[in-house]
This record gives sequence, structure tokens and C-alpha cells, in this order.
Amino acid sequence: MTAVAGHSAYVEVVVDAGEEALEGLTNFLWEQGAVGVVEEATADRPSRLRAFFPVTAGTDVLTARIDAYLEALRALGFRVGPRARLAPVADADWTAAWREHFRPVAVGHALLVAPPWEIPAASDRLVLVIEPGRAFGTGHHGTTAGCLALLEAIVTAERPARAIDLGTGSGILAIAAARLGVGHVLACDSDPDAVAATETNATLNGVAGRVRPIVGDAATLAAEPAPLVLANLLAAAHRALAERYARLVAPNGMLVAGGLLDAEGDDVADALAAHGFRRETTCRLEGWTSLALRHAPLHASA
Repeated sequence: MTAVAGHSAYVEVVVDAGEEALEGLTNFLWEQGAVGVVEEATADRPSRLRAFFPVTAGTDVLTARIDAYLEALRALGFRVGPRARLAPVADADWTAAWREHFRPVAVGHALLVAPPWEIPAASDRLVLVIEPGRAFGTGHHGTTAGCLALLEAIVTAERPARAIDLGTGSGILAIAAARLGVGHVLACDSDPDAVAATETNATLNGVAGRVRPIVGDAATLAAEPAPLVLANLLAAAHRALAERYARLVAPNGMLVAGGLLDAEGDDVADALAAHGFRRETTCRLEGWTSLALRHAPLHASA
């Protein structure tokens, strides 16, 4: 594909996928060199990913790699579209599409998530400035919004002094906790890009001194138990980390567990109950469930 004179040459790749395949597919598209990935969902069709690539990425090779990945996902039983669809776009077109998708969004009772290019001059909400990029978490997805709503309610009611954010992604939950008044937040992610994004976003929000991003694995993280632990992960990760949560969440502390399809919420709550967590609140948004659970250790005296 050749560039059009006077325009920056980009292609848009469109892929349909079921909710359970979106995270892996999004990560794959970033790894192939995407400069932007946007998720779109409507009630009458599967979710759709729109990814933007410079033509220099080599469109023929790119298409073959994406189609091979889709075939592998189908072989594993995931719902994905038959093929990737490509169309040329100009620089201004993809930038406009990217920015149009990430508009300020109100979350919970008091939060507003905004990209750096559209920070409101005045707002009666607490504004979180998040740069959309390679790390998950912009407040537009139901699971992130659900976790933010639960986080806001917990911090307002209990005023925890410290928090741990596992799988921090963009850092949005850690930053929200700090902006809401938590004095120190340890933000952990195994992806160095996510940790870099968290550092950038913490600086944008003036909380770099209270959010400490580190590269680390939630399964082996050694940290002092905190009164609040945030984990916007997947159902399988919550089951695998249940014992670790019991070590990281202080007795009587709270765990916010997101990333669950509605059908998975009860099963994950039951799995966590076996490790001393009692569900207190459930937040369901756009087909996603987030849980707020109290750590009531099984060995604790009445």
C-alpha cells in the first residue's frame, strides 16, 4: 500500500471479538506496533477493536499475523471474527477517531476521568487525567468504572491510609485512591510499559509522591498488608491469587476485585470466601461485575 501525497499513511485494522478474547487480542495488536487501539461495543453486535498502524508496519505481513492469531483464538474456543479488515486512513483521521473515543466520562458519585487534551476548565467532580496508551484502564470500560465506583465508596467511608493496586495498568485506580485521600499507594504491574504509564499519569495528577509504581508479579509480591487492595484482573487470576490476597489485605480490610463477566461474579466470590473474604457490595456495569469484599479471616475470634 502506498502513501497518499500530502497525508501521513496509516491503516485501520478492524476485528470483531467476544468479551473474553478482547484483552489478549488488544495486547497482541499493541505488540504488532499499533499506535492506538479503541474498543467499541453495542448491544446488537459483538465487541469491535479498531487498531491504527503506520503503513511502514508492512500491511501484508501484519494482516497475516493477525489472521493467524484469530485462527489460534478460534481453535481455543474463543469467539472472534473471521478475518481482520483493513482500510487506509490519514493521520488526522485516526487521531480524530482516537480522541473522539476518549472523551471525559463521569464515574461514581464524584469522579470524572478525562484525557489530557480535554480537561474541563471547571468541574464539580474530582478530575482524574489519564493518558490513553498501551496500558489498560481509562475509565471507559465497565470493569474499570465499576472498580472506581467501589473504590470511591470505600475510601469515603473508611479513609484507609494505604492501598495496594495489583495489575495497575494505566494506574487509574491507584491515582484515584490517592486523589481521594489515601496517603500511600503501591502500584504493581508485571509490564514495564504499564509502570511507565502509571508514573506519567501520577505526575499528570499531582500524586507522584503518593503513588509508588513498581515492576512486580502479584503472585510473589512481598508487601505489608494494606487496609485496601485493588485488583482489576480476570476471573482466573482472582482464583489463583486468593491465598495471596489473604496475605496482602489486612484483617477487616477491603478487597476490590474487578474484571469479571457477570456470569463469573458469584463463582469468584465463593472462591474468595474460602480464604476469608465476605462480599459486601456488587457493582454491575455493561456486562461486567466488580466486587467489594471484606477480609474477615476464618481464624479470627468472634
